[in-house]
Amino acid sequence: MKSSGKLYIVATPIGNLEDLTLRALKTLKEVNYIACEDTRHTKKLLNKYRIKKNLISYFHPKEKEKIPKIIKILEEGNNVALVSDAGTPGLSDPGFPLIKKALEYRIRVIPIPGPSALTAALSAAGLPTERFLFLGFPPSKKEATRKLFQSINDEKATLVFYLPPRKLHSFLMLIKETLGNRDIVIARELTKIHEEFLRGKPDELKEILQEKRLKGEATVLIKGSHKGGK
Repeated sequence: MKSSGKLYIVATPIGNLEDLTLRALKTLKEVNYIACEDTRHTKKLLNKYRIKKNLISYFHPKEKEKIPKIIKILEEGNNVALVSDAGTPGLSDPGFPLIKKALEYRIRVIPIPGPSALTAALSAAGLPTERFLFLGFPPSKKEATRKLFQSINDEKATLVFYLPPRKLHSFLMLIKETLGNRDIVIARELTKIHEEFLRGKPDELKEILQEKRLKGEATVLIKGSHKGGK
């Protein structure tokens, strides 16, 4: 009986294409298939490194339809690399359901670590990193976000969110209303030419943002609570 292939979880650049690790490059060259969110986006990376592979479109909300096909490919002995549009698969993207299903089928899952907006932002933000809570994208509804903030009001860890720029203004006001006047860092365009870290309190950042036209996804870091301690 032919043994199953392996599922490689490959971290890809979050902006600067030169951040692809040597191991990730080798893996992408050697696998039989690459499962990706946006084939057009992934092709830009592959073209830079002159890699030609069979691509499988795997994106939200169609992941349930694609998983059986990918599992079948793996069971036939093919190796598959899972990539997201940027960063490490499985963090706020469709990667988790596929990884979970592969493990259920006793398929070996191998991480190929590398770029991540989460760790990149934390490393240079200047907020405490000994403990952090990654919360991904906040709820789409304002009241749901408010309730989330209220539930973590006493959390001492640095809070980390992903957020589209159009929601930054209302997000900052909710932070002030529910969590208080905390230190905040907005990291944007990470690893790109216009990389920027904006630091300040909610009102200070609101004023700064009024003068900017932001694009892309931002990583927002909020200093943890000091209640019950220094």
